[in-house]
Amino acid sequence: MSSCSLQIRVHNPANRFSKGHGMKRSPEQLAREDGRYSPGAIRFVYEGLGYTAKNVADEPRHVSGQVLCEGLRKLAIEKWGGLALLVLNTWGIKSTRDLGEIVWLMIEHEWMSAQPTDSIDDFDNVYDFKTALKDQFEF
Repeated sequence: MSSCSLQIRVHNPANRFSKGHGMKRSPEQLAREDGRYSPGAIRFVYEGLGYTAKNVADEPRHVSGQVLCEGLRKLAIEKWGGLALLVLNTWGIKSTRDLGEIVWLMIEHEWMSAQPTDSIDDFDNVYDFKTALKDQFEF
């Protein structure tokens, strides 16, 4: 399994969506142009990169695809608890591969960068969404 090391260039991801930061497209524009994911999904993955670097990653400047998926899982559970799976599914995120697709979309639009050895495949089957986001909760 190869290791994707996403380079973090923004310390406060929330500020990246504000006017005046040089972003070419807003999350809404990017979501509309791409058509696969909602703006909320794009914001969530971007916020999750900062969360993962701060709270999960051993090396906060480089985050592997697998570590990012774990950070996003923790953030989703922290934010939405037992509804995390429903929220992510509603936004079009149904697997860790979808998380990687959003990361690659952001890399293409220079919201983050990757190493030459990184691959979208680093996000394949990191964990099963239902098991990781729902099965741990009793209803």
